[in-house]
Amino acid sequence: MRLFTILLPLLGLASPLAAEQGLPEEALVLKALDDHPSVVAAYARLEAARAQAEGLKKGPYEFSVQGTYQRRSVGGGEEFDEYDAQLSRAFRLPGKARLDRQIGRHGIDVAENLAEDARHEVTLLLASHWFDWLSAGAQEKADRAAVKNYEKALAAVERRRDLRDASQLEVDQAQAALSEARRMLEQSQGLAKLARSRLEVQFAGLLLPNKVPEVPLPDIADARLSQLGDLVVVNSHLIDAAEAQSARMAASADRAAADRIADPTVGLRLFSEFGGLERGAGVVVSIPLGGGHRKALANEASASASAARAEEQLARFNVQETASADVAEARYRIAAWKRSRETVEAQMTALAKLRRGHQLGAIDLADLLLGERMVHDAFRIEAEARAEAMRAITKLRIDSHELWLAD
Repeated sequence: MRLFTILLPLLGLASPLAAEQGLPEEALVLKALDDHPSVVAAYARLEAARAQAEGLKKGPYEFSVQGTYQRRSVGGGEEFDEYDAQLSRAFRLPGKARLDRQIGRHGIDVAENLAEDARHEVTLLLASHWFDWLSAGAQEKADRAAVKNYEKALAAVERRRDLRDASQLEVDQAQAALSEARRMLEQSQGLAKLARSRLEVQFAGLLLPNKVPEVPLPDIADARLSQLGDLVVVNSHLIDAAEAQSARMAASADRAAADRIADPTVGLRLFSEFGGLERGAGVVVSIPLGGGHRKALANEASASASAARAEEQLARFNVQETASADVAEARYRIAAWKRSRETVEAQMTALAKLRRGHQLGAIDLADLLLGERMVHDAFRIEAEARAEAMRAITKLRIDSHELWLAD
């Protein structure tokens, strides 16, 4: 009985596959990211921020027209038409326009970086679903190979029983092993279908192949992992967004402090009284007198600016943690995969001896089936470890913007 021979080339010493060979085409990925609702919404918010910045630049200071008309009667005698009209506009005091432009500019920076970070998060979601699919597919291949070999084993034992060279108990043992292998195959097939359905729903434009792609062998230099970890911090849009938000809130605090002195409203007034006997024109000026309300708003803005500075520092901590965790996970996942490959090789060596012993009559069928099961488990563990190592490497590459994300 030859178990998993179709999987052995995966454990050979040939040159490892490049990482991109286990990933979808970049053009399809970029199109799928552009079409995802989260990314579309984020860029719509960016357009809203640009419009808001333009509004802040112009300011809410518009001309206001006011007028009245009335008829006046003097002592029950002659009636007179009277009217007055006023055209007024508020004006920003010096320095406020500059602060408004700063607030708008920083708001655009925040929205731009949040849009890029939303794209980043969707990219991680795509990679997660992709490797769920690849991992389940790799285990499905191991399970399918096991089913075929157990079917051959059962057929061989049944022939020996018919020749009175094996007992019914051995047939039952072989049948039980086959049933368990079929159960595991059904499970891995179900997981592969589940992962594929998630990909198809979230990223309809990805155009998945009919066959699950092979998971490449993890192959990346340790120095490269460290380099990518540094790039996670350097290229973080989350940090840039926090910095821009901190600057925006600081400008908003300065604006609120400046607004404690209210903007004046200046207008031109024309009037006519007693049917035109009295006419005049003048300038009207009004200035609100600031009180406790404006002071409270300024204090609120100052506290919000302090909170934004703290959140900026928190963003740095979080991104640094992500970078360190990405590198650490990639390293231990690669190491675990290497050990799993060694386990497969050792189990295959032991299985060859069990098979020889069974042929010579020194090993009974139960021990041989146990050995077959241990090899089957070793191949499944290797497939999962390989997929998890590639998942960790791909996440690090995405977080560093080395894959699918361009700055």
